[in-house]
Amino acid sequence: MVLDRVRQWLLGAPGMAEVESLAVDYYPAEPGNGSIGPAGLTEVARREDVLGNVAVEQTMSFQVSFVMVKDESDDALATRNAQWLLDLQRWVQAQSLGRLAPTFGDLPRREWVRAEDGALKEVSQEGTAVYAVRLTFGFIKMYEVM
Repeated sequence: MVLDRVRQWLLGAPGMAEVESLAVDYYPAEPGNGSIGPAGLTEVARREDVLGNVAVEQTMSFQVSFVMVKDESDDALATRNAQWLLDLQRWVQAQSLGRLAPTFGDLPRREWVRAEDGALKEVSQEGTAVYAVRLTFGFIKMYEVM
């Protein structure tokens, strides 16, 4: 299953030992919890050869959120949280370039993954914050004429 593959891969990222759970589409609002949810599948391009076989270039996105401790008066803690999110995005990039990320298409050497738009999304009065990043996988599916 796609979500399980992405979740298992993400749990191997540096710093993920602090994440106790990475649920689908839901997270308890306590530090150490996270969520991964589908954010859409998009057809980017479609090419047909002379035999009618079709190559469909697609992207598949996920919204990944993490609940972390946040104290508005503690700049060191805020800096650590922000650095962790940047490090996660760099790890995803390195995994993609090293061809270590999950693949979903028919041409694995042409696949890629990006972690973008990592940012603080909301802060609660209870001292927690939700940080999120968008993961996008690019791949090509091949469809042959019967």
